[in-house]
Amino acid sequence: MTEQPFTGPDDPRVAALRPAEFAFPGPLRDKLVAAVLSGAKTSTTGLLADYEHAGDPLPRIGERTAVLDSDDRPVAVIETTDIRVLPLAEVGLQHAVDEGEGYTTVAAWRSTHERFWRSPEMLAAVGDPGFTVDDTTPVVLERFRLLADLR
Repeated sequence: MTEQPFTGPDDPRVAALRPAEFAFPGPLRDKLVAAVLSGAKTSTTGLLADYEHAGDPLPRIGERTAVLDSDDRPVAVIETTDIRVLPLAEVGLQHAVDEGEGYTTVAAWRSTHERFWRSPEMLAAVGDPGFTVDDTTPVVLERFRLLADLR
């Protein structure tokens, strides 16, 4: 039997999914969500410390989540295809490129991510105003595929 496609943001199956929130609401989230919807963004990176502080489980391969826009509305459904936890120094170019933000070097990717991870919002999210990022910082690398555009 074939699974029925999602019918839109009000589909009850969407409401049952765990939310996928890229960055914080605002221009950066809008940019990242647009990249997911266009198919350009097929990977993302988070701090293991953020998952641990929030008590959130790591994504699981095959898990489907509802991508939320800056107004907390579901706009897409994605499915995790790979998950790895690595030290920051081991993130490779392909992962950086697949984040869909135009990175052509790991150094550019890392610089942007470190700025974000050192932002006041992120320091509050990890619950540690003195949190620092270095080569050994554990990061969560998630690959996903777009299953449904709910707009």
